[in-house]
Amino acid sequence: MRVLLLGADGFLGRHVAERLLADPAVTLTTLGRGDEADVRFDLSTGSPGALARFVDAVHPGVVVNCAGAIRGGARELTRHNTIAVATVCEALRRGSTGARLVQLGCGAEYGPSPAGSSTAEDAVPRPGGPYGVSKLAGTELVLGSGLDAVVLRVFTPVGPGTPTGSPLGRLADALRRAMQSGDGELKLAGLGVQRDFIDVRDVARAAHAASLSAAQGVVNIGGGRAVRMREAAAALAHVAGYQGVVHELEDPPIAYPDGCGAWQQADVRTARDRLGWRPRIALEESLADVWMEAACRV
Repeated sequence: MRVLLLGADGFLGRHVAERLLADPAVTLTTLGRGDEADVRFDLSTGSPGALARFVDAVHPGVVVNCAGAIRGGARELTRHNTIAVATVCEALRRGSTGARLVQLGCGAEYGPSPAGSSTAEDAVPRPGGPYGVSKLAGTELVLGSGLDAVVLRVFTPVGPGTPTGSPLGRLADALRRAMQSGDGELKLAGLGVQRDFIDVRDVARAAHAASLSAAQGVVNIGGGRAVRMREAAAALAHVAGYQGVVHELEDPPIAYPDGCGAWQQADVRTARDRLGWRPRIALEESLADVWMEAACRV
């Protein structure tokens, strides 16, 4: 099976590439904005015609799109999460391969959820910020494209390579600095938020499974359990061997920069039924890997 992976140089893309390369039945070609990709191409500025010609040359059976942006203003997010997806869809429509598209979306497309609830794929999306809006627009483009396509709505990915700008990445860096300086007190905000964490390697397994499946529409990919950030912080401090005290500050005026409110939990039964996928890696293992990288950072 020939697979073209878009966004191969990102947090999710690197792990999806590793997973696909481990399958001897897969011939992988990678496309991204960095030098490590087989082909450099910026989906947000490149033309659909140029991408279509490249796709036809590679002739993949599956295209997996991990490209996108998680930070920036509304204009930048729209370029990388919406316009880029429009380019991919148009290129595949113009091409002659009939390739299947696996698009990686995000749980932020749903927006806030009632506490205690599990969000299923039939929930009406109400994103609470520019990031979720831009990702939802990309999902709608895929679903309306007429292509053989599935969108994996990934909730809160964590594990090796977790960006330092993410909540857990910032927390790990704060722990490292506190331990280096001998600070016995760590003050953190936003620990009351509850999120559904999923290891990035389990996300890669889901993308692989979706590539082989006939599933279409939207499929949630998450751990299926909301975890309070306070608990994740305590677990990370334990893994790090931090002996100090973690104090929780009151949330700032903008408490939920991801637009997801105080609670998110995925209903992952569709992934089980249609992809044969379940999460395997415990949050404790994910956090240990986050800390290992943070501890080695100079």
